[in-house]
Amino acid sequence: MVQLRNVAIIAHVDHGKTTLVDAMLKQAGAFRANQPVGERVLDSNELERERGITILAKNTAIHFEGTKINIVDTPGHADFSGEVERILSMVDGALLVVDAAEGPMPQTRFVVEKALRQRLRPILVVNKIDRMGARPREVVDQVLELFIELGADDEQIDVPVLYADARAGVAMTDLPGDYRPAGPGHPASGIRGDMRPLLQAVVDHIPPPPGDPDAPVKLLVTTLDYDEYLGRIAIGRVAQGTLRAGQAVAVGRAPDAMRRAKVAELFTFGSLKRLAAEEVPAGDICAVAGIPDVAIGETISDPGDPAPLPPLEVDAPTVTMTFLVNDSPFAGRDGAYLTSRHLRERLWREAERNVGLLVEETDSPDAFRVSGRGELHLSIVIETMRREGYELAVSRPQVIYREQDGRRLEPVEEVVLDLPQETAGAVIERLGARRGEMQSMTPLGDDRVRLVYRVPARGLFGFAAEFTTLTRGYGVMSHTFAGYEPEKGPIPGRSRGSLVAWETGVTTAYALENAEKRGTLFVGPGEPVYAGQVVGEHAREGDLEINVCKKKHVTNIRSSTAEESVRLTPPKRLSLEQALEFIADDELVEVTPKEIRIRKRLLDRHARERAQKG
Repeated sequence: MVQLRNVAIIAHVDHGKTTLVDAMLKQAGAFRANQPVGERVLDSNELERERGITILAKNTAIHFEGTKINIVDTPGHADFSGEVERILSMVDGALLVVDAAEGPMPQTRFVVEKALRQRLRPILVVNKIDRMGARPREVVDQVLELFIELGADDEQIDVPVLYADARAGVAMTDLPGDYRPAGPGHPASGIRGDMRPLLQAVVDHIPPPPGDPDAPVKLLVTTLDYDEYLGRIAIGRVAQGTLRAGQAVAVGRAPDAMRRAKVAELFTFGSLKRLAAEEVPAGDICAVAGIPDVAIGETISDPGDPAPLPPLEVDAPTVTMTFLVNDSPFAGRDGAYLTSRHLRERLWREAERNVGLLVEETDSPDAFRVSGRGELHLSIVIETMRREGYELAVSRPQVIYREQDGRRLEPVEEVVLDLPQETAGAVIERLGARRGEMQSMTPLGDDRVRLVYRVPARGLFGFAAEFTTLTRGYGVMSHTFAGYEPEKGPIPGRSRGSLVAWETGVTTAYALENAEKRGTLFVGPGEPVYAGQVVGEHAREGDLEINVCKKKHVTNIRSSTAEESVRLTPPKRLSLEQALEFIADDELVEVTPKEIRIRKRLLDRHARERAQKG
């Protein structure tokens, strides 16, 4: 009988999880000798490849010396915590990947805390030991301190340590005497070998999955997939018993609400493919086809013993937005799905798969309240929808408050900032104004410093762009949810107003030349705009209505400067995240497959004036 190991790859963003999976697949012979293999083969989603981050958890499996190792690549960003929490319920151990130069970061703490809570057996992989500034031994000490701080028991603290260069496909149980990280003028040295020590560590230290193969079958659905021919596919680990193709099962969340179904086809995972299987024993991860209405959190069980497994526990959302039907004058120009029915169906479909997302109806049939774990979580949903052909408008993100013992609590984030030392003063001043509290300040060498802050989540809205400006692009910021604390008090909003289009038309270079003296423009010449659209950022407080469609008056009087061309500053093009950070409470972001525009909630200027008065 084949031995099983189920392991998740967990880490902070960009510490090398997916690259490490690539190296493990190559070591296990998952690819043909002549097969072209790109980087981050598990990042199949278009958005994942563009952004270089893992958004959706992925399953794969390899065989190593008679042992099948099921591997799950998890997201590293805390905004996708719903993915992490449900995936960890399928595994018995975790490879904790930490950058040898950066050390533990906010999301490292987040994923470690989740793994320890699930009683998983960790293996520490100190990755990127080749990079400049690597300090692997210090990082190991910092991780062990983090384990102790998070209440790990003796077995979890006694963690195996491996040192890796995932890009080179090397893992070592100890650093050789001639090891040296890269430095000015010289490459790294002393890094040699392959990934076998890591695979052996998984076999030796990760316990085999529990479960009696002869008991009544039970499987908790943790992930959903879709196939054009098979329909909805449920993925999970067989907790007990043996699941067979063609088997009659009961599906549901409550003992008195189980419904009958049949397993049409059964698959296990091998390398990058799903492999058809006749039966799957307890402990293995599989995919089940043939149950069209199955949902995440439901249990697939034997009809003779239909009691469901304990449901998944997912942290509550902390940020909410309103998704509205696009009612701008340009609605319907780009998208295929425009109506409230389209929007409702798509959002509820997303909520079925995205367990960290909460979708609620509002008083208006054209507006829906959507809550998630952060701005990035919600912006990924919006970006996915626009690429599918949806048009919509979204409001400014708002934090979700709680009431406890008569006090109002708000979500707080732990923020880590690595930045040039000469810019630290300006960043400290801005975070202070946003009610941030400094926890530590550590020099990193090379005239850089690391700041650790606790900042209200609402204080971070719009700060990313400001941080980039303050550090001239040399700063790195990451943050993760740290809990709820008493409300910190008022935080100053945007210090500058908006430049709002006066009329509908096409912008002209002549009008924009005058308008750019008033602030920073978001549009260039020859672009269609409508009345009430935000076309730029005002240089002062308060909004300013401007005419960006005015044409130059033509006369029969010749001028010596008539032939001079207008030279305009290139417009500032905002990404979706930047637009969400920029907008005020009375503004919306209009999202279509081709355009991202900012507009006033009330397009008519007279209606806006009446709203301001009263």
